[in-house]
Amino acid sequence: MPTQFGLTILATLFSSVIGLSDMQGASGSQAEVQPQQTTQPQNADETEEEKAKKKKKQQEQQEEQEREQQRLEERKQQEREQQRQEEREQAEREQQRLEERKQDEREQERLGEREQEQRETQRLDERQQQEREQQRLEERQQEQRADQRLEERQQQQRVEQRQEKRLSQQEQQARIQRQQQQLAVYRQNIALREQVAERDAQLLRQQNRLQHLRFQEQYEERLRLQRAQLNQARYDYNNDPFYYTAPNYRYRRDGQYYQTNQYGIKKLDQALQAGYNEGYKAGRADREDHWRNDYRSSFAYQDANYGYDGRYIAQDEYNHYFREGFQRGYDDGYYSRQKYGKKNDSGGINDEWLIAGAVVAAIIGYEVLKD
Repeated sequence: MPTQFGLTILATLFSSVIGLSDMQGASGSQAEVQPQQTTQPQNADETEEEKAKKKKKQQEQQEEQEREQQRLEERKQQEREQQRQEEREQAEREQQRLEERKQDEREQERLGEREQEQRETQRLDERQQQEREQQRLEERQQEQRADQRLEERQQQQRVEQRQEKRLSQQEQQARIQRQQQQLAVYRQNIALREQVAERDAQLLRQQNRLQHLRFQEQYEERLRLQRAQLNQARYDYNNDPFYYTAPNYRYRRDGQYYQTNQYGIKKLDQALQAGYNEGYKAGRADREDHWRNDYRSSFAYQDANYGYDGRYIAQDEYNHYFREGFQRGYDDGYYSRQKYGKKNDSGGINDEWLIAGAVVAAIIGYEVLKD
């Protein structure tokens, strides 16, 4: 497209050509007129006609120049408009490139932030993984130490069993009588516990705690089977070594010491195991129901009698250790962890949870009696 400078040169050349043509025309006219001056014009009308034609021709040339000048001005105007349009487009392209660069910079910045967040998350995950590994290592070491202590105690128990002291016949019968009385009281309270269970089941329905209701119904079924077995059992107390073996252990509860033999210690351990197993299932049920951590409201915690057969320890003592295990099992089940125990992977019941030996030893706090 011609530039403004080129158009200016063209206009100048065009003006020069027009001027030269006018000069030649004028010279020709003078050459034509000069001979006529020697002769007399034919008439005045012809002279006037030539003047009119000349004037008309000059007007046409002037109009043509004006039109050419107007076209030149229009072309200049178009060029200026085109130039301004190009400048605007150039400015828009520059602005667009600037926006694109800014957008690229923002995107790069966001990408950098995401990469930084990913690195932070990865470092956090690595730290958490290391902490979990460390925790599992400590738990395994703790379990190994607990198992070692338990093995040492069991070995000591086997040695002591060969040297155990036997109670007198009178002491043996007194112990049997106490156990029979405790079992009779437990059987009398069964009906009352069933009424409490029905009340709690109705409350669970109102609270829409369906998973915990299912757990409670299973717990009640296990209690019914246990009570049926107790009612049918004919137990031989006289041949049970618990009733004729003298105390060779002591354990601590609520700041006081109590004495029993190895069979009584085993029954305390059974209470903790039963409580932990039931507590884990109850806590897991409340988590699935999206219910708050509330182990005390569970009927199983309040009842605390599953696994009790009326022998070796009193009912209230069994209830105490059952609840100790239940609370720890509930927390593990509610938070889906294995802080106080683990799942029983040795076969048998699939959904069975065992409290750790170290936890049992810490709760009971038993020790061998010295002579």
